[in-house]
Amino acid sequence: MSTPGVTNFLIEKLLKFMAAKILSRWVILSKDIIIVWLSFLFAYVLRFNFVLTDVFSYENIRNSFVFVAVFACYFLIFKSYLGIIRHTSISDAVRVFEAVTASSLTLVAVVLVDQKYFNNYYFNVPLSVVVVSYLIIMFTLIFTRIFIKLLYNNILRKEKGVINVLIYGAGDSGIIVKNTLAQRAVSGYKVVGFIDEDMGKIGKTLERVDIFAPRDITSEFIQKKNIEEIIFSIQNIEPLKKKEVLDDLLKLGVVLKNIPPVDHWIQGKLNFGQIQRVKIEDLLQREAIKLNNPKIKENVFGKTILVTGAAGSIGSELVRQLIIYKPAKLVLVDQAETPLFELMLELRKKHPQLNGTLVYFIADVSNQKRMEAIFDEINPMTVFHAAAYKHVPMMEDHPMEAIRVNIFGTRILADLSVKHKVETFVMISTDKAVKPTNVMGASKRFAEMYCQAMANENGKTTHFITTRFGNVLGSNGSVIKIFRKQIESGGPVSVTHPDITRFFMTIPEACQLVIEASVMGENSEIFIFDMGEPVKILDLAKKMIILAGYEPDKDIMIVFTGLRPGEKLYEELLDSGSEDVVQTYHPKIMIGKVSWNTSESMLVFLRELQDALTTGDHRKMVSVLKKAIPEYISKNSVYESLDVLQLEAVTSPG
Repeated sequence: MSTPGVTNFLIEKLLKFMAAKILSRWVILSKDIIIVWLSFLFAYVLRFNFVLTDVFSYENIRNSFVFVAVFACYFLIFKSYLGIIRHTSISDAVRVFEAVTASSLTLVAVVLVDQKYFNNYYFNVPLSVVVVSYLIIMFTLIFTRIFIKLLYNNILRKEKGVINVLIYGAGDSGIIVKNTLAQRAVSGYKVVGFIDEDMGKIGKTLERVDIFAPRDITSEFIQKKNIEEIIFSIQNIEPLKKKEVLDDLLKLGVVLKNIPPVDHWIQGKLNFGQIQRVKIEDLLQREAIKLNNPKIKENVFGKTILVTGAAGSIGSELVRQLIIYKPAKLVLVDQAETPLFELMLELRKKHPQLNGTLVYFIADVSNQKRMEAIFDEINPMTVFHAAAYKHVPMMEDHPMEAIRVNIFGTRILADLSVKHKVETFVMISTDKAVKPTNVMGASKRFAEMYCQAMANENGKTTHFITTRFGNVLGSNGSVIKIFRKQIESGGPVSVTHPDITRFFMTIPEACQLVIEASVMGENSEIFIFDMGEPVKILDLAKKMIILAGYEPDKDIMIVFTGLRPGEKLYEELLDSGSEDVVQTYHPKIMIGKVSWNTSESMLVFLRELQDALTTGDHRKMVSVLKKAIPEYISKNSVYESLDVLQLEAVTSPG
């Protein structure tokens, strides 16, 4: 093996060792001290024109140990030896600069004192040697660190293979992302360029990396530069603008990654593991909602608030947001033991000072005696009723449960709220209650009607408010979670129909609007939220497959399974035939002008439903719902025959 080959082999082995182990801080300190000692001797060689007898005299060797001792003390004080060499950064170089400068200034002071008071007896070193050694030491310590880092990065990068990336955003966050990738050079990332819309930056370089305009990033550019990933680094950007940018980047067929907000960084630093793939939620975001209604604090602060379904997606987020307004007591009710326990652990960790404020009950809202006991114990002032069965196909198969929980559970809570003079009762409804085509939607519409009837009955002190909105992102059992699991398992991704669309809203956004609506309502209103534009589920599936790094219908197949029982193609937030809206002061909240039944007629329907529950007659239950809700027309369901019978009964001559 030739000499250069041996050298390369040894360097490679050394760097592999460094990759597996972090050098001891004492090894680094020893290396720095040796460099200081050799630099001092070399400065003497320069000072005395390479006359070695003067350099290696007894007096000079003694002085060199004093010189080294001063530097060692300052290395310990400034901890310049603690940085991991292969991750050397500017802050490490600053530490070295501080330690070396402080050491040299101290030695200059020692030389001057010795010259003036002791006639060069204790430390007879020329000032020129101190100055020259200062420059040599500064350069050598920083250079060796950078040199080892470069060797380490380049050799291991060749071994691992290079992943070419672009960073969207040539600002402070972009630089932090670049440095974070550089610190993990073992992963083989190479920043090919920055993308920025600032015309003053385009065409220039940042830390020797070119800055490109968004229009320059075409499919041809991606192929030419062999770009595999684009990392979005901009922090202060409107959600709609970010969505547009990510949608455009998605068409390039590269892996898209994102960094979390600064307040989520670990100890103020971006961690390599926090740079993760963009999620579909990022492509569905809308403008953030800002709550500044002083009445919210007035209605929550110092009061007892009860939340049903508190362990669910909506209920748990309501709890998280209500805590901010410092209620006297926040009561969490849910029949799901494990999710409620997990929420309890989360809240105890985040809000240890509020352990006495938070009260937990395992309870079924349709159990009247249990709910009576809870109301008697806590006497709530506001009730947020989020507990419900919500899965359309499941409730189509089990209408008894939809009626028991969604209808009779709501009735129990509403009646108890009136009995205990609760100030505000807020029911969380759904867009599936509009012209329902399934049992779940019909049960929620019936619950809406009951709350309206209670609100319009004379003498009632409780304000009944209903909020109606569509699907929420990331909720339990949502289509996004289903698609994600299907993609992770290699597909296929199942879409019920190529034309099916749904409205989507983030869970925090929905809960913010619920809280806002709770202080807007006077009585009996149904508040309808602006859900934005409907999303085509097929497009959603394709985007999720692309974001996962696959190609739709090639790597991951999409199959159409047909509409499920009770499912319809398009959801609505309003019955255009019989309902109208009135705009409120909040741009995202409207009031639906919805027809309602009297409490007497509702009680008649409830008795009929109770009789059907007692006998277990599913068709009778659904038939009563259809009689109470004339617009309830089943679709893709075994109960479609009831619509035919009802139509025949209406049109028959007799």
